[in-house]
Amino acid sequence: MTPQWGYEYAPLHCDHVAHNTAKKGTVAMSIGIVSYGAYIPYNRLRRSEIVRALGQGTVRGMRSVASYDEDATSMGVEAARRALKVAKVPIESLYFATATPPYMDKANAAAMVPALGLPARVFAADMCASVRSGIAALRVAAEGKEPALVVLSDIRTGMPGGSDESEGGDGAAAFVFGEGSGVIAELLSRSAATEEFLGRWRIPGEQSSRLWEERFGEQVYLSLVEDAFIDATKSAGITTDQVHNVIVTGLHSRAVRRARSIIGGPPPADDLIQEVGNTGTAHPGILLAATLDEAEPDQVVALVVLSDGVDVLLFRTTNAISGYRGSIAVADQLSSYSDIMSYTTFLSWRGILHREPPRRPNPAGPAAPPALRNQAWKFGFEGSRCQGCGTRHMPPQRVCQHCGEVDQMAGERLADIKGTVATFTVDHLAYSLSPPIIVAVIDFDGGGRFECELTDVDPSSVSIGDRVEMTFRRLFTADGTHNYFWKARPLQEVK
Repeated sequence: MTPQWGYEYAPLHCDHVAHNTAKKGTVAMSIGIVSYGAYIPYNRLRRSEIVRALGQGTVRGMRSVASYDEDATSMGVEAARRALKVAKVPIESLYFATATPPYMDKANAAAMVPALGLPARVFAADMCASVRSGIAALRVAAEGKEPALVVLSDIRTGMPGGSDESEGGDGAAAFVFGEGSGVIAELLSRSAATEEFLGRWRIPGEQSSRLWEERFGEQVYLSLVEDAFIDATKSAGITTDQVHNVIVTGLHSRAVRRARSIIGGPPPADDLIQEVGNTGTAHPGILLAATLDEAEPDQVVALVVLSDGVDVLLFRTTNAISGYRGSIAVADQLSSYSDIMSYTTFLSWRGILHREPPRRPNPAGPAAPPALRNQAWKFGFEGSRCQGCGTRHMPPQRVCQHCGEVDQMAGERLADIKGTVATFTVDHLAYSLSPPIIVAVIDFDGGGRFECELTDVDPSSVSIGDRVEMTFRRLFTADGTHNYFWKARPLQEVK
């Protein structure tokens, strides 16, 4: 029987290899990646700023920093929007992987469904707690029975002055899995080796991870790398010299460096540590996206991830990749950023440096009933258009402001509609973790005017007539509830 969407499956063969916890398998399916997107935040912190403040560390490079109004969910939405913009397939499942979930005991992926304009029938679930959850999400989608969206996102931090703080980074990546002629990279095989050892851990409620002595973790990881990689290539029926690109990543930097030399093959892909930092759960996805940006047809890409064991995924690009045009390439995001952030601002955004709050009443947390009633507007940024005269309304209305028609409205998603700054003001009095606040009136293409906040922009560079696009952000958190909505930012064109 052929399931919905026309998939045909062969059974997945697994057997034991040299290490008693390692498994290998050949994926005998036509399912694969049909589109992808990566998101690297606009802000960067130069590592020299940390040295200037604390007198220790390295001055080379910088790390990406999620803004005060971003978290793993909002960044994941941005990456997923870029992936869905390229290939609009009927998503049936959404898997969200992160080690830094904004909510516990609540599905963060649920907010992504309306934010991305997906139908309510989509199954959305979190894979959280560890960096390895990202590989789990990729494997579930690649071996599944329906079109799926995988979102990997993380905000990495650590104790002030520690390596996790300086070498970490924030970002997200998303992949749409489907089948047919649109597949640009198919999964050839995968291999895994799992080992229980105390190398990195964090108990609930702690902000930073604890690390055991590095040489211990290095020894454990390296004992698994070679077998896992050989198993994956053997299952795919290829040799190491037939692999065109090798991506090796993980939070244990010493083990990652040694693993590259053990694997051999072509020179490893740039790990982006100097430009972005290690984005944890998201990093395998960002590196894979950067590799696919430059890949040619019929190339084998090896993704090797060290996290509580070793995972190897082998992909082969198809002829379809030659005509693939992504949303915004990783290289373009690396060249578009702001690096004026101070270390104290970074600590404030992370909640480590607690600044005096505004002398005003605290904001009230969003209530559940109105948030549910207005879900299409709040999460999906869906306005309404009058069916009588065509006037667009933001927020949505029952009564047309132009012709007076009642209940003659059709919902219209505006999250992907571009706009122009009609006028703006710079507010130095309103409290913000990134003062001053820029409030702009936006005229949207095709009609509709809306007042909202601008983000990811230098106040001195804003002008009337600037082109902007919408971005999903966290306005504030009050009473343990995150208030998500939309802001505008300068338009990022595809180069």
